[in-house]
Amino acid sequence: MKDKEDKMMPIYTFKMKNRFLILALLVFTASFSQSKKWTLEDCVNHALENNITIQQGELDLQQSELNKSDAIGNFIPSLNGSASHSWNIGLNQNITTGLLESQTTQFSSLGLSSNVIIYGGLKNINQLHKSNLEILASQYKLSNMKDDISLFVANSFLQILFNKEQLKIQKAQFEVAKQDLNRAIELIDAGVIPEGDALELKATLASQEQQIVNIENSILLSKISLAQTLLIDDYQNFDIVDVQYDVPLTDILNESPKRIIEKAKETRYDIKIAETNIELAEYDLKLAKGSFQPTLSGFYGYNTRASYSDRVIGVNRVPDGTNTTIGFVENTGETVVTPNFTSTPIIGGPDSVFDQFSLNDGHSFGFNLRVPIFNGFSVKNNVKRSRINLQRSKIQLAQASLDLETKVYQALNDAKGALKAYEAALKTMESRQQAFDYSKERYNIGLLNSFDYSQSQARYEQAQSEVIRTKYDYIFKLKVLEFYFGIPIMN
Repeated sequence: MKDKEDKMMPIYTFKMKNRFLILALLVFTASFSQSKKWTLEDCVNHALENNITIQQGELDLQQSELNKSDAIGNFIPSLNGSASHSWNIGLNQNITTGLLESQTTQFSSLGLSSNVIIYGGLKNINQLHKSNLEILASQYKLSNMKDDISLFVANSFLQILFNKEQLKIQKAQFEVAKQDLNRAIELIDAGVIPEGDALELKATLASQEQQIVNIENSILLSKISLAQTLLIDDYQNFDIVDVQYDVPLTDILNESPKRIIEKAKETRYDIKIAETNIELAEYDLKLAKGSFQPTLSGFYGYNTRASYSDRVIGVNRVPDGTNTTIGFVENTGETVVTPNFTSTPIIGGPDSVFDQFSLNDGHSFGFNLRVPIFNGFSVKNNVKRSRINLQRSKIQLAQASLDLETKVYQALNDAKGALKAYEAALKTMESRQQAFDYSKERYNIGLLNSFDYSQSQARYEQAQSEVIRTKYDYIFKLKVLEFYFGIPIMN
């Protein structure tokens, strides 16, 4: 029994080791997934790969490529084959005897046809050019979607960083408030300040603790918003890297609006889309005009057939015992007669199907000319519609150009205004810090009550939060301006 137990121990140990390794691997995998923090580049790349809108844009691009394949196929002759087999049951003419009989007959036929457009008002050529432009337009739209998604992701990313910075400041102020409360208790024990001053500090401490909870909720909500944009379901474990963004140095604010607008028109896809739409409308007009012209096409057809009915392979002639007078002998007047015969057809089976297909085949070929004369104003009205669409596309380009100029001016003014707001917030925070330090000195020696001290501290905290807010607001608005200048989002 002991030997048996000794033999089982290695097996049990091996199983336990395997279980331990599997458990350790699961714990490591879970901890790794939880410890992963996303950079801005990770977020943008993930959004570009998984965003639903972008996936739809990629499908539109594939559809445009298929349309081009159709346009190329219009230049290639069509080729179609046909085959049929039929049964005729009932009263039909017997093709062997020529009599009407109640019978069942079968027939098979094969056919091959081809058609090619030789000239069709240049429609095929114009359609091919249009399909190439449709691919270009789809690429522009897809790139434009990617830029919009990148901007949105960058804004969401910076919002999380802003909330985290606010949380750091609030926690630091919370620690300062706790130290102030401890200091106030010491001053109260020393009789320097009245006991009621501690109540104001306790209220301030509770208020700061509440603000910490609110900011933590804001961080969670901003993370969920970005995770939803990235189509990530694990909201609780999703987090971004704690990047410290300094205020960037840039010369773009010194650029003239005209220069930025020119650069935007070269790089922005909404202008390119509008320009491509004009070219598409021009080809639509050419296609509509092509319907006024004649269409010349060539055709070829091949057909053969086979029957499964019996056929006449000969005639069996038998005298019927009667004669027919056919004339007289001139000298003697003797009658000349010929015997009458009864003819009976000799019926045989049908020829082989392949032999019949070979013997019964035929060819047809020729040209077909179609000249439009009157089609209920449809062609004429289509031309008018195409002209209207062309004019509409030109107006849309002009509007897109005006909108772009407006956006550039707005982005430039927003960036300059955000920079001034940030600089003003820095000056305000410096002044508030000096005032707070002065209030703290006076409070420590009993020359300032706790209410005025708390008000000075609250104003300093507000100034710190305003610096963080204006900082990230300036960074994002600067990114938007650089975006119009052709600088990538992640630079």
